Amino acid sequence: MSTQVRSRNSSICIGGIEVRPGERKTIDVRGSKLYTHTPVMMPVQVLCGRQQGPVLFISAAIHGDEINGVEIIRRLLKVPALKRLKGTLLAVPVVNLHGFINQSRYLPDRRDLNRSFPGSNKGSMAGRLARLFMSEVVSQSTHGIDLHTGALHRFNLPQIRADLDDPEALRLAKAFGTPVILNSELREGSLREAAGQNKIPTLLYEAGEALRFDEVAIRGGVEGILRVMRALDMLPPSRRPQPKEPVMARSSAWVRAPQSGIFRAFVREGGRVLKDQTVLGVVSDPFGESEQEIRAPYSGIIIGLLKLPLVNEGDAVYHIAQFYRTDIVADRVESYQESLEAHDYPYSDHALNI
Repeated sequence: MSTQVRSRNSSICIGGIEVRPGERKTIDVRGSKLYTHTPVMMPVQVLCGRQQGPVLFISAAIHGDEINGVEIIRRLLKVPALKRLKGTLLAVPVVNLHGFINQSRYLPDRRDLNRSFPGSNKGSMAGRLARLFMSEVVSQSTHGIDLHTGALHRFNLPQIRADLDDPEALRLAKAFGTPVILNSELREGSLREAAGQNKIPTLLYEAGEALRFDEVAIRGGVEGILRVMRALDMLPPSRRPQPKEPVMARSSAWVRAPQSGIFRAFVREGGRVLKDQTVLGVVSDPFGESEQEIRAPYSGIIIGLLKLPLVNEGDAVYHIAQFYRTDIVADRVESYQESLEAHDYPYSDHALNI
């Protein structure tokens, strides 16, 4: 635990509204208007601790149909330990309000917000929203965590993606506590790239699938954020047992359907697979007259899975992260899931609403 003497925290201004040390405010940051003349707001809850510390942003629903992160932030904001916050927390549960309302990944102009950063005040709707989020939230932060899920009908095992060549991002990725950490290159136009260019280490948490709540993914997100906040000395240490050391993968790849047809999956997310030995599933025609097995092309752990059984030739069906010791990773995944499913887990919806 840090023994340094902290000075009083500074006020922060979001959307033209000042939040002073010790205050907690929900601010509606004004964006562009709809064609109905209705203004669109980006809600931000600001928790300004009394003592100085990092400024951490937590964002969700950059893709409007990825709703697990919205629930993660809702539960996070109910955690009693936040009363002892040092530094400032900026919680943005719905960045892409347009997509969230329409249950769509994209904005109305079909642009992907997470390929539109850092944005422009004179650009498209996506560019303007990206610029608003950067100027009001990201630029005032020292660290960030962006919450995502798999796409429609695709489930992601809880995992952290980060630039592991950045020492601070690596430290916080390990602190988050997911069993799997992926080294992920910065994609052009992504929030992580824009934040990285501003020297703001940012983690990307992937878990679950679009338009579905997944309890393990939500619990893992809440606890992971709290662990990062403790690693940043924003919260006091926890007495809960620490997770086992996560395992890092430097590469991963999707396995694709060899033909069109009905896909039957044999291995679940988190499952261990062995090269040329594990049968991942079978694709057959509706009559079962033409069937093709899908075998694992390399050893690893399933970190992504197609949940829709209807596939076309070439569709991605399994995402495999490659590791040298797959047995160790499989053990980490099992222990992680068991800890989050425990009946006395403190960050379940029931526990936080008692």
